[in-house]
Amino acid sequence: MVGEIMGVIQTIKNMFKRGVDSVNMSVNGKDIAKITDHPKIGIDSREYVRIAENFKYYANLFPDINYKSSFGDNKKREFKSLNVTKTAARRLASIIFNEKCKVTLNDPNDRKDVSKEIKEASEFLEQTLYDNNFYNLFELNLEKGIAAGGFAMRPYVDGDKIKISWIRADQFYPLRSNTNEVSECAIATKSIQTEGDTNYYYTLLEFHEWQDEKYVISNELYKSDNSNVVGKQVPLSILYPDLAETVTLEGLKRPLFAYFRTPGANNKSLESPLGAGIVDNSKEILDTINTTHDQFAWEIQLGQRRVVVPAEFLKTDETHPPMFDTDQNVFAGVYGALEKVGVQDITTPIRTVQYKDAISHLIKEFEVQVGLSVGSMNYADDGIKTATEIVSNNSMTYQTRSSYLTMVEKVINELIHSIFELAGYGEMFESEKPLFSIEYDSYLVIVSFEDGIFVDRDKQLENDLKAVTAGVMPKKQFLIRNYNLNEEELEDWLSSLKEELPEAGSSERRSQDALFDLGD
Repeated sequence: MVGEIMGVIQTIKNMFKRGVDSVNMSVNGKDIAKITDHPKIGIDSREYVRIAENFKYYANLFPDINYKSSFGDNKKREFKSLNVTKTAARRLASIIFNEKCKVTLNDPNDRKDVSKEIKEASEFLEQTLYDNNFYNLFELNLEKGIAAGGFAMRPYVDGDKIKISWIRADQFYPLRSNTNEVSECAIATKSIQTEGDTNYYYTLLEFHEWQDEKYVISNELYKSDNSNVVGKQVPLSILYPDLAETVTLEGLKRPLFAYFRTPGANNKSLESPLGAGIVDNSKEILDTINTTHDQFAWEIQLGQRRVVVPAEFLKTDETHPPMFDTDQNVFAGVYGALEKVGVQDITTPIRTVQYKDAISHLIKEFEVQVGLSVGSMNYADDGIKTATEIVSNNSMTYQTRSSYLTMVEKVINELIHSIFELAGYGEMFESEKPLFSIEYDSYLVIVSFEDGIFVDRDKQLENDLKAVTAGVMPKKQFLIRNYNLNEEELEDWLSSLKEELPEAGSSERRSQDALFDLGD
């Protein structure tokens, strides 16, 4: 009896020790082509076609260009695209979330003196996030989520520690959801095994469901010899001999996963709980940018220097050694009368300015589509703009960032609660004791985005002017905050301003003196 109990506990532990890799099932032994064919999954399969297309743009994967040569031969060349999808997703992720973020716990009643329990919980959380390299990996997965519309995180047990598994948008399948969050899901993990000379593709589906207020996790394994087909259901023991088919957990308040979706409505599927990525509403402008860049790159290749000479000039033998560098591809021989052909430079000028202006204009349209300030992805006169300059000088990126931060804060809050839910289940760990126990509602998750550079400068200037007028902000502080001056620069600026004022005694001078009286 004791052995049976220990066996069940071990299977539960092993189930939570797994991470998640990648996607792509059969019900009752029948073949199914794709995961969305499973009867538990009711989401439209076109959502995952859309997500797969988004990842192609993100990965910069486009088919080759087919064309005919001057002799009518069919040719193929690489499509020279400009991967602005990756650039925009990376830029947004870096200004939304970075290593300066800090996740802490506080008293839910906002008392200044937090309890010893909350302090210990904060230390446990800090160590768990550190062990998982959370802050760096969140920004990395946020970048992919921005491109595809979302991602998920799931805490699992590894020995006597809690690890976080990162789940891409194409691995996450909602089962039940409401307007606030996805409460049930399936997570797909794909692996390849070679048997003889044949590659077999295995798909493990991990279902997280609520049944009679109990949290049920079930596992199903599928096998196929075709990478595009999920295949037939097979016993779990083929690949996972210690993995339980079903595990039931009682007392949980929330699911053991957290889903991040991009802000705004999914206008591609209004009923879908999944988010829409930056690619979804920008495909036309992205295609135009990529096509224009490809044409420019091809024109550069065709525009290399060309000089035609009579074919006789290039004929060589023992008595007529070559007169041109044999490694040179500039000269091209043509047949014709010597006096008619001569030596001619036929190099085609490259339309650099026209293409540069066209691409810059198109990128500005793309920036508006994804919510970046115009100029965020263009070069300034003195080099590429920094994220600080972009956000400080224009409010569009600031507003977009604020929308994302709302969703980021929500999903981190959900993840932390899931971590503590799992940490309190002693049966999951080798010591058979909870890692940490704390009541679900006894703490408040605080996500601090401590990067004050992301300020809407126009709004800050307006508010600071009001504060100076009301006499609650020193004028020196106003200049330092809004013009980034140090003390030395401030004194030089003020001295220059006073020298430029009209002679003393005039009413204008007196009013200017009052304005620049910055002693206090």
